[in-house]
Amino acid sequence: MSMSLPPPDLHPGEAAALAARTAARAADEGIAAIAYATVDSPVGRLVAVATPRGLARIAYELENGGLDSILDDVALRLSPAIVEAPARLDPVRRELDEYFTGHRQDFDLALDWSLTTAGFRRRVLQECARIPFGATSTYKQMAIAAGSPTAFRAAGGALGSNPIPIVVPCHRVLASSGGLGGYTGGLERKRVLLSIEGRMLAV
Repeated sequence: MSMSLPPPDLHPGEAAALAARTAARAADEGIAAIAYATVDSPVGRLVAVATPRGLARIAYELENGGLDSILDDVALRLSPAIVEAPARLDPVRRELDEYFTGHRQDFDLALDWSLTTAGFRRRVLQECARIPFGATSTYKQMAIAAGSPTAFRAAGGALGSNPIPIVVPCHRVLASSGGLGGYTGGLERKRVLLSIEGRMLAV
């Protein structure tokens, strides 16, 4: 009878070291590990994380406590078998580069929603992913689209915890008044992303 072992306990800062040790073993044994890579961008350095199912995380490195903190969180919530594998993230890095240079309007990437709680929060983000390039929506419209018309504050909370910003474009969701609302990466980043898409806001 086979037995499954619980993942090892990780102390803060250990995930990056574990990723380096895991990389060689994953390559030798074909282990289906989680892959990560860093991406330089006009809105700061990003950390992209993918599972075999698709892109699961894009994090603003500085705003999320640095690389070790991001990997620690992924290790605890998904798996400690994390590998630094830029080649596996090549499609993500290429499409992000094309977006930032004005050569891409739609992302064509498989997404893994594992870091988002199923139910209303996930429905909000899945509806957000459908907002077209150059368009905007509101928190109230997101709540309606997700099936709970009065839950616009909860919709804002779901968007604020979006694990895949930019690709899941929560920056396109504004306050009903037309103001920027909030953004997990900071309002200046939200302005930059909207300006890339031709939405010049005075607020």
